[in-house]
Amino acid sequence: MDLRKTTEDLVKFRTETGNAAEIDKCLAYIAASFDGTGAVVKIERFDDASPVIYISNNDSMTQDALVLGHIDVVKAADGMFAPKIEDGRMYGRGTLDMKSFAAVAMNSMHYVLEHKSAVKFGVILSTDEEQGSKSTHAFMARYPELNAGVVLDNDVGGDIGVIINKCKNPVFVRLTAEGVPAHGSTPWDGLDANEMLMRTITGLRRFYPYFDINSGKPANTWIDTMHAARISGGDVSNIISGRAEALLDIRLTETSTVEDLAKNLREACAPGVSYEIVSASTPVVMSEDNPQILAYKRLAEQVTGRKIVFEQIGGATDARLFAEKGATVIMHSGTGEGMHADGEYVVWQSVEELARIQIEYLKSLANA
Repeated sequence: MDLRKTTEDLVKFRTETGNAAEIDKCLAYIAASFDGTGAVVKIERFDDASPVIYISNNDSMTQDALVLGHIDVVKAADGMFAPKIEDGRMYGRGTLDMKSFAAVAMNSMHYVLEHKSAVKFGVILSTDEEQGSKSTHAFMARYPELNAGVVLDNDVGGDIGVIINKCKNPVFVRLTAEGVPAHGSTPWDGLDANEMLMRTITGLRRFYPYFDINSGKPANTWIDTMHAARISGGDVSNIISGRAEALLDIRLTETSTVEDLAKNLREACAPGVSYEIVSASTPVVMSEDNPQILAYKRLAEQVTGRKIVFEQIGGATDARLFAEKGATVIMHSGTGEGMHADGEYVVWQSVEELARIQIEYLKSLANA
C-alpha cells in the first residue's frame, strides 16, 4: 500500500462530522482498498449514530491487537482538503487528527494480510469522534463480545517521542439556577439567577483552581481541572435573570471519583442552584511497567533512534471502552501541530516511523 497516497486520498474526502455523503464515499474508498485481500470488512450502520467500518484478518471476536481511530474531522476551509507537503510536513485537515494514522492502520492491515501473519488483528474507524463518538459506542453495543489483548490508539499525543500512559476522566456537568425576575432598577425585589450561578462557580474554584495563559500552568498538571464551557442567563438588559445555566467541563485524574465531584458540587451550589452530571467516563491509566507497553517502547526506540518517554494528558480516549475490559492500551501517535486549526500538519517522517513501529510490533505478537 502506498502510505502517502492513501493519506492524501483520505484527506481529500471532506468528512466533517455529519457530512454523511462524504463519509460514505470515504468508507467506500477504505473498503475497496481491501478488495481481493481476504479481509473481513464490515460497514456497520445505526439508526441513531453515524457508521463505523471494521476491518479484520479473521472472524474472531477476541483479537490479539486492534487499532481504534476515526476518519471524521472538524470543519475547515476548502483549501484544507487539498493536502500538500512542504519541508517534510503534510498540511491539511485531518493530517494530524487523524487520517494519516488511519492510513497507518490500513497499511498494517494490508501487511498482515499479504504476509498471512498469525496475529489476529482488527481496525475500527468511527465517523463522529469529533462530536462525542456516539458511533463507537453503538458499535460496541452491537458487538459487546469484541475485545483485544492490546489496543493501539494513535489519536492521542502528537509527538512520536512520547507514549501517553494516562488520560483523565471527562465529566460534563450542567448547573441550573432558578431565580426570581425583577426590574433591574429594583434588584431587591428579585433573585438574580446569574449571580447565583457565578457564586456557585466561584465556590467550585476552591476545589478546581483557575489557570490561564497569564497565570501559567501549575508545576504538576496531573490535577483535576474545570472550565465553564457555556454560561447563559437573562433575556433583556433591564430585567433580573430568573433562570441561568452553565455547562462545566471537568477533567478528573484516576485518584478522584465522580462521587467526590458530586460532594463538591453539593457543597458549592448556592441556594436555588441544582446540578446534573450529564456524562462521565473512566480515566485510562496504564502502568509504565506493562510488558506489552515496554515491548512496544523498545521497538519504537529502535525505529526512531531516540528515547521514548511517558507523559500524561488531560484529554479522553475512546480506547477506554477496551481498557474497561482489561485490554492494554498503547497511546502513541506521530508528530505534528495545529490540530483543529488552519495550519494543521503532521511531520511525514513520523508517519512513516509509526507505520514501521506498528508493523514490527504486530510481527512480534505473531511470533509470540
